[in-house]
Amino acid sequence: MSLMNTMPEFMITTQVDAMLNWTRKSSLWYMLFGLACCAIELMQTGGPRADLDRFGAVPRATPRQSDLMIVAGTLTLKMALRTKLLYDQMPDPKYVISMGSCSNCGGLFQLAYSVCDGVDKVLPVDVYVPGCPPRPEALTQGILLLQEKMMGETWLVRGAPAGTRA
Repeated sequence: MSLMNTMPEFMITTQVDAMLNWTRKSSLWYMLFGLACCAIELMQTGGPRADLDRFGAVPRATPRQSDLMIVAGTLTLKMALRTKLLYDQMPDPKYVISMGSCSNCGGLFQLAYSVCDGVDKVLPVDVYVPGCPPRPEALTQGILLLQEKMMGETWLVRGAPAGTRA
């Protein structure tokens, strides 16, 4: 029996980018950041019925340990500065999900002088989850969309900035 062109049964080959992205998407640590009524649905999504743990998403209370910020609720102008500060404290790569109509575009409070017209005016948003308030299934779909986006990122391509597609 020739040993040429044979591989052991226990060996797995893959691209390094695919392995890194798979490990990153399977261990999303999201920051607990509920601002209004959407926070109740965010808590429900982390509970036993919707169970975000099965996707590897774990809540964290500090920005220095989280790589995902889920902005759930009405973002006021006063809170926007603090939101930007918390986002800047998160390690790279970092992602943002805008959850609910109020964080997407201001919602029914958009005519108020103190409400920000969307979290995308302050932070770069990766996934928008519509609804008032969105159901836990919608946020779960948003997490899955973010994981798909993460799987398409390239990190080891020479000349391309990290987190961009080649």
